[in-house]
Amino acid sequence: MSDQSTRSKPASLVSVVAIMGCFALFLLLVYLAYLPKQTGAYVGDGIRTPEQRLAALDELRTKEQKQAATYAWIDQSAGQVQLPISRAMELTVRHYNDGN
Repeated sequence: MSDQSTRSKPASLVSVVAIMGCFALFLLLVYLAYLPKQTGAYVGDGIRTPEQRLAALDELRTKEQKQAATYAWIDQSAGQVQLPISRAMELTVRHYNDGN
């Protein structure tokens, strides 16, 4: 057997450049996809201290509890109302027990 049949051919310069180019393109895509974007100065809602955040959270929870426990019109012309959760659950159980 000849020694030439078992030897591999060296990679061509075009192949090496193409592989390196694909690798560089992959790294560019990873860089663009995963690195955080800098958005500039913080322009949030102005709540900076933990006490202010807790006060806003308490206000939100109070508002939500009030909405969950009172009747109100959502859209009076369409006949949509807001019910307390306990009343809505009673009506749902009654609806499914009646088989309607």
